[in-house]
Amino acid sequence: MRLMKGRSKDPTYHVIRDVRRDGKRSTEIVENLGHESEIKLKYGVSNADQWAEEYIDKLNAQESSKDHKVLIPFQTDRIIDHDEQLSFNAGYLFLQKIYHDLGLPSVCRKIQKTSSFEYDLDGILSRLIYGRVLYPSSKLSCYEQSKGLLEQPSFELHHVYRALSVLSDHSDQIQAELYKRSRKLVKRSTGVLFYDCTNYFFETEQESGLRQYGPSKEHRPSPIVQMGLFMDKSGFPLAFCINSGNQNEQLSLKPLELQIMKDFELSKFVVCTDAGLSSEANRRFNNYGQRSFITTQSIKSMKKDRQDWCLDPKGWKCYGSSELIDISTLEDTEENRAKTFYKQMYIEAWDEEHDIAFDQTLIVTYSLKYKAYQQQIRQRQLQRAVKYMESPSSIKTTSPNDAKRFIKSTAVTADGEIAEKTHIQLDEDLIARETRYDGFYAVCTNLDDGPQEIVRINHDRWEIEESFRIMKSEFEARPVFLQRDDRIKAHFLTCFMALMLFKILKKQLGEKYTNDEIIKTLKGMQMRKVGKDGYIPAYTRTELTDALHENAGFRTDYELITSKSMAGIYRRSKGI
Repeated sequence: MRLMKGRSKDPTYHVIRDVRRDGKRSTEIVENLGHESEIKLKYGVSNADQWAEEYIDKLNAQESSKDHKVLIPFQTDRIIDHDEQLSFNAGYLFLQKIYHDLGLPSVCRKIQKTSSFEYDLDGILSRLIYGRVLYPSSKLSCYEQSKGLLEQPSFELHHVYRALSVLSDHSDQIQAELYKRSRKLVKRSTGVLFYDCTNYFFETEQESGLRQYGPSKEHRPSPIVQMGLFMDKSGFPLAFCINSGNQNEQLSLKPLELQIMKDFELSKFVVCTDAGLSSEANRRFNNYGQRSFITTQSIKSMKKDRQDWCLDPKGWKCYGSSELIDISTLEDTEENRAKTFYKQMYIEAWDEEHDIAFDQTLIVTYSLKYKAYQQQIRQRQLQRAVKYMESPSSIKTTSPNDAKRFIKSTAVTADGEIAEKTHIQLDEDLIARETRYDGFYAVCTNLDDGPQEIVRINHDRWEIEESFRIMKSEFEARPVFLQRDDRIKAHFLTCFMALMLFKILKKQLGEKYTNDEIIKTLKGMQMRKVGKDGYIPAYTRTELTDALHENAGFRTDYELITSKSMAGIYRRSKGI
C-alpha cells in the first residue's frame, strides 16, 4: 500500500494499492484519509505528509504479518443485547459487483436529475434486484430482508412503492441502457433474436387494468398479465413488454420489436418464434428491411395437401448426403437415432404492401430419437388418463395438451339410442391421429441458409423457455400482489434486471454451476458480527465460493474480517 496525494491547495490523501483484474494491472483506493487540513485538525499534527506515511507503514506492517492473531473476548454469563442483529448476508456483494459494473447507479442518477424526488432510487432498485434473486417475496418482505444485508438500506418502505412508479415511467430507457452497458461485460450476439410470451397470475379474482382473464397456461381461475420477452443468441435478455392478459399474444411482437429498433439501434436481425407467434402478419413484418424470420410451424394445423407432403415417408435426405430416403424403412438403431432427416418446400408469394417478394422455405425434419421422446410423453399422459377415468367427476373440458383429451364419453348406444349410463373410454382414434406426427418437426423461414443451420438456430429457443422458468420458479415472479399497472410493470422490470445480472454472473463463472447451486450459495453466505472487531464467515467454503471470490476480485472467507477491511470490500464491490 502507498500514499496518493491530490494537487489542490488543500489536497486529499488516499491509501492505494496495486491490483490485477482480468490480467491487467490497476490500482484501487483502500482508504480515504481526508483533506490535509482535516488530518492536521483531527490528529493534531503539523505535517500531514509525515503522519500519512507513518500510518501507511503501520498498515503494511499489519498486512505483512502472516500470523496476525486476534483475541476476541466473549463472556459465558452475558446475554446478547435486545434487537441487536448479529448475522448478515454477504452473497449480495457478488451481485452488487455486476450491478455497479453495469453502471446502474449512474442510470439512477440520470433519472433522479430529471425527477422531483429525494429518496435513494439506486438503493431501492439494487435491493429489489438482490432480493428477487436471494429472497423473492413481496415488496414489504423485500424491504425487511434488505436489513439482513451487510449494508443497511437508506430508505423507508413507502419510498419503495413511490420508486416503482418512477421505474415504470423509465422502463424503456433502463432496458436500452442495460443493453448498451452489458456489452462491455459480456458478448452480445444480436444477429438472432428469440421471442416468446408467457403469462403471470395474480392473487385476486378481480379484473382491473392490465389484470384481465385470458388463456392461462396454468389453468388458474385468476386474472393474468402477458409478458413478451426478447432474448439474444448469447442467452441474455434484451427487452420485454407487459400487456393485458386478454390480448392476443401475436399482437405483442411488432410493438416491442419497433421499440428495440428505435432504442437499441438494431436493424439487422433474425426473429425466431414458436408456432403461437407465427402469424402471417408477423412474418410479413420481418420480411421487410434487413430483418428475417424463423418460426415453428404446426403440422397438425396445416392444410391437408401440405400436411400430406410433410408426413409422406418418401423423398427425405440426411444432412451431408444427397441420397433420397424412405423413412418408413428405417430401422430403430442407435446409429439412425443419431441422425436427423429433412426435406424442404419452396413457397413463392408477393408482399403487395411493400411491393417485394415474400418467398418462404418450409423445412420439415424427422428424428427417431424425437419420435421415441414424444411416444414416451404420450405414454405417461395415457397412464394419467386411465387414473382420471377412475373418478369420472374429475374429467372436464381441458386444453389440447392435457392428458384428459384422450378420454371420451359416450352417452348413446351403437343403435343411436340414449344410454342409461355414460360410457367412458380412451379415445383410440385420437391416439392414432396424434401418433402420425411422432418424430416430425417443421419450421418456416425466408432465409437462404441450409436446413441444418436453420434447424440449429431454431433449436436454441430453449434459452428463452429457461429464462421464463427461472423467473417463475427461482425468482418467484408469480403470483403478483400489486394492483396498480405502473407498479406491476416495475415489478417485472426488476425481475427482468435480476435475470440479466444472474445470467451475467453465471456466464462469468463459466457455466459450471446450476442455477440452484449459485442461488443457494449466495443466500447461505452469512457473516457473524463480533462486536467492533469485525465479521466471521458463517458459511462453508466450497469450490463455488472460491470461484465467486476470484471472479469478483475480493474475499469474504478470511477467519476474521475487520470492519475496516469490510469497508474496503464494499468499495471494491462498487468499483470504487
